[in-house]
Amino acid sequence: MTELATPPERRTGLLLWLIVSQLLAVGSLLIWVLMVGFSVMVFDSEVSPKDWSIVIAVWAYPLFPLIMAIGAWVAFAFHKNRLAAVLTGFTFAPIVLFSLFFGISILIGG
Repeated sequence: MTELATPPERRTGLLLWLIVSQLLAVGSLLIWVLMVGFSVMVFDSEVSPKDWSIVIAVWAYPLFPLIMAIGAWVAFAFHKNRLAAVLTGFTFAPIVLFSLFFGISILIGG
């Protein structure tokens, strides 16, 4: 009458990835603070709907990492490891893509 107990699933690597990726997301918020300051400069000349779109997108950026981080921790709690890993990777993806785009455009543009 002995039941075979399954050993607990080791998820320390995923836990480390959750922590590191979300620290990178916090780092991206430091860059975001600078962008918020610069975003209001679009209103220096004349106000257009395009200007408002830029400002709203910049000011709303912290919502994206926050929602992805919450989703990643919920997925981690429900043992959805792959989903947790992907969602936590999205927390800092926009700033990485922006940096790559900016760097490549500088290299191409001269």
